[in-house]
Amino acid sequence: MALLHLGAVYALSLVPRAHILTLLWAYFCFLMTALGVTAGAHRLWSHRSYKAKLPLRIFLAAANSMAFQNDIYEWSRDHRVHHKYSETDADPHNARRGFFFSHIGWLFVRKHRDVIEKGRKLDFTDLLDDPVVRFQRKYYKSSVVLMCFVIPTFVPWYLWGESLWNAYFLASILRYTISLNVTWLVNSAAHMYGNRPYDKNINPRQNTLVTLGAIGEGFHNYHHTFPFDYSASELGLKFNPTTWFIDFMFWLGLVTDRKQAPKEMIQARKERTGDGSA
Repeated sequence: MALLHLGAVYALSLVPRAHILTLLWAYFCFLMTALGVTAGAHRLWSHRSYKAKLPLRIFLAAANSMAFQNDIYEWSRDHRVHHKYSETDADPHNARRGFFFSHIGWLFVRKHRDVIEKGRKLDFTDLLDDPVVRFQRKYYKSSVVLMCFVIPTFVPWYLWGESLWNAYFLASILRYTISLNVTWLVNSAAHMYGNRPYDKNINPRQNTLVTLGAIGEGFHNYHHTFPFDYSASELGLKFNPTTWFIDFMFWLGLVTDRKQAPKEMIQARKERTGDGSA
C-alpha cells in the first residue's frame, strides 16, 4: 500500500507532461472503475436493489475487475455483513475502531472472529447462482491484470502515442489509488462526519464530499436506513451519477425492477428518528 501511494504521488508530477487525452482517458477509467463498485458490487449484487440483464452484468463485472477491490462475491459478502452488524466487531471495517482502521487499517489485519462467525450465518447462495459472478471469481486475477493495468496502459500508448511510462502511472496507478481511497471514504468519513436526517441512532452520515468523490455513495445515513433503495439517496435534484447511470440503463431496457422507498415512508422515518437537519 505504501508503494502504491508513493507511485500515485509520483504520478502527479507526470500530469503536466502527459497528453490531454491521457488525462481524459484516466478519468474515464476512474468513472468505469467507480461504476463497477457502486452500480455493480454495491447496488446490484450486494443489495439486489435492481435487476440487470446479462450484457449489463458483464460490463459491470469487467468494470469491477478494473476496480481491483476483491471479486464481486467477496466484496458483496463483506458488505452484507457490514450492513447486518454495522459498527460492531462483526463489521469488517467497524468505524468505532477509528478513522484509520475503517479507511484502510482493516485490510492490514486478520478479520475479527465475529466477522467470520456471524458472516457464516448469512446466505450468499444468490451471488454464486449468477454465472457472471462465478466466471469473474474463477478468472479474477487474470481479469484484474487485463482490466486494471493492461488496458488502461495500452490504450493511450497505442491510440495517441503516449509513453507507456506516463500511461501506466496515470491511467493505472494514480487512477487506481484514487478510486480505492474514494471507496474507503464511504467506510470512514461517511460513518463519522455529516448529518443524520433519517436516523440519528446510527453512525452513517450524509457527507457531500464523499458523494462527489464516490459518484453518489455519500448519502450514507439514507442508505443505511433504506438499503434496498436502488438510488441510495432520496430522489430529486441531487448529485448521484450512479443513479443516473442505472436510470439510463433502464431507458435502454437493460435494467428492471428498480426498488425505491416510498416518499411517505421516508418522511415518516425522518419525523420519527431523524436529527431534524432535513
